[in-house]
Amino acid sequence: MAGAAMSGTCAGAAGGDGDDSLYPIAVLIDELRNEDVQLRLNSIKKLSTIALALGVERTRSELLPFLTDTIYDEDEVLLALAEQLGNFTGLVGGPDFAHCLLPPLENLATVEETVVRDRAVESLRQISQEHTPVALEAYFVPLVKRLASGDWFTSRTSACGLFSVCYPRASNAVKADIRQHFRSLCSDDTPMVRRAAASKLGEFAKVLELDSVKSEIVPLFTNLASDEQDSVRLLAVEACVSIAQLLSQDDVETLVMPALRQAAEDKSWRVRYMVADKFSELQKAVGPKITLNDLVPAFQNLLKDCEAEVRAAAAHKVKELCENLPIEDRETIIMNQILPYIKELVSDTSQHVKSALASVIMGLSTIVGKENTIEHLLPLFLAQLKDECPEVRLNIISNLDCVNEVIGIRQLSQSLLPAIVELAEDAKWRVRLAIIEYMPLLAGQLGVEFFDEKLNSLCMAWLVDHVYAIREAATNNLMKLVQKFGTEWAQNTIVPKVLIMANDPNYLHRMTTLFCINALSEACGQEITTKHMLPIVLKMAGDQVANVRFNVAKSLQKIGPILDTSALQGEVKPVLQKLGQDEDMDVKYFAQEAISVVAQRLRKLDFPVNDSEEPSVPWVDKSHFPRPRVPGEDTGKGPAYQLHGNTRDTLAQLEIAELVHFSQSRD
Repeated sequence: MAGAAMSGTCAGAAGGDGDDSLYPIAVLIDELRNEDVQLRLNSIKKLSTIALALGVERTRSELLPFLTDTIYDEDEVLLALAEQLGNFTGLVGGPDFAHCLLPPLENLATVEETVVRDRAVESLRQISQEHTPVALEAYFVPLVKRLASGDWFTSRTSACGLFSVCYPRASNAVKADIRQHFRSLCSDDTPMVRRAAASKLGEFAKVLELDSVKSEIVPLFTNLASDEQDSVRLLAVEACVSIAQLLSQDDVETLVMPALRQAAEDKSWRVRYMVADKFSELQKAVGPKITLNDLVPAFQNLLKDCEAEVRAAAAHKVKELCENLPIEDRETIIMNQILPYIKELVSDTSQHVKSALASVIMGLSTIVGKENTIEHLLPLFLAQLKDECPEVRLNIISNLDCVNEVIGIRQLSQSLLPAIVELAEDAKWRVRLAIIEYMPLLAGQLGVEFFDEKLNSLCMAWLVDHVYAIREAATNNLMKLVQKFGTEWAQNTIVPKVLIMANDPNYLHRMTTLFCINALSEACGQEITTKHMLPIVLKMAGDQVANVRFNVAKSLQKIGPILDTSALQGEVKPVLQKLGQDEDMDVKYFAQEAISVVAQRLRKLDFPVNDSEEPSVPWVDKSHFPRPRVPGEDTGKGPAYQLHGNTRDTLAQLEIAELVHFSQSRD
């Protein structure tokens, strides 16, 4: 029936009246039945267009029944359909007709593919808010009951996500029926259904009356927390947070804590892991008294758990636990009950545990104060700075600002330097990249004298690293250092070393000089750029490698706004005009781009510019540069020069050159 109706719709849409404007709609409707999955998918994604063309009545009477019958389509088509229907209320006539969308979504909520079911449930939840209370009880609640009592587990799992949205607006008689259906799902024979019920238990508890929470939800929670399947028990831990927030301290102690204590010592490491992962939320939910009596001892056990995953999850929560302790007892509890276990984790056998601890331990210094930090935490920091695992050392260095606020970084400087050097020379380029990103922070904390003496050489060495990402990060690092230490420091310390690289035999290093000048020019200002950097850039315009020459043009375009009029007109423009006549197509293109920018700059400064002085190359297609080469042509240039033809992206060009022509290998 639906298929026949839609066939008629197709003819009607293209119409006997000869209205060609609706022809695309007819095509979309026809594609809904096409054998090609991609065509059906495209049509489903434009379902709102079809509905608008059909009108609300025909959408309700023809399109929706047809869609209800497409339940056996490919998963990706069904997923798109479930997503579209969630926003369809206005296209079927508004909230009064929202119930018309329930049949196709009900079918989608029963399919085997989990992603489709979840999206259908999400759309049903969305549509439920648009039902009136009467329509909700007449159409939506019966749908939930049908799903909850379905033969297949798929429909029952979908039902679990719908109870919380229909319960608040239902009448008391219907509420009791809804609670009964939820109870039956919590004791379902199928573990997948119990899992779904456990995952929605906390959400459902939030919309229930307090008496119902105590009399019905808590027993369900207790049963799920002792389920034979650990995948159910670990989800009950999440529900524990929501339930504890609803109850008084006495009720939490009586009704919730027995199950939580059991979960913290569960035989399954996955359940214990969930307790550790949710520890901060649990701590806030149960309150300070229960935290001191029950959670702190449980946390100690988690920190010394036999499974590394559990210890790592608990280690991640050390700082949050300490922050949330009662202020009056905080220092005592940390020093006596938490710190001894932290000391053991510093030398843990698992690098994941040590790395997790290193990411948060520095934050304890602001909590325990200066004296305790120096006496108890400082030795731990120093031990972790010497750890064999680079991630541990990196996590300590990345959080140095916490210690700097409390005791100053000088206490760590002697141990810090070897750790920084090792990380800077690590075989893994991502480790080197990470330490570069923290260098400006370290420089600000250590001071300019310490930096010049110990770390300056490292920063310069990164500029000639064989990985482009490192050289790029090192360039940005220099700019941040200049912003921190000032232009005078840059002129005396950094700029001379950068400019020396312009004579390096490796063309990649010469190009790095240009990248550094691009980055430093703005930070250093006009005087240093004009006096020290510009002559080097102009000199490099005669480089034998075309890659360098067209980057000279790009650099002149970049630093042009910083230079004064006389430098632009007298020095930059002649060089760009010469590059504009270069034999290389890419050099010529970038030179023309730079000339155009420089000319605009001069006009803004009211400097007379002759159009004839702004040469153009009308035959150059700026979107594509074919590079004519006679087969077997010997250009007389090196392989890196010949490689770059048609290259527009400097980064890609550099990486290709490295891979093909240089013996250094990536990490």
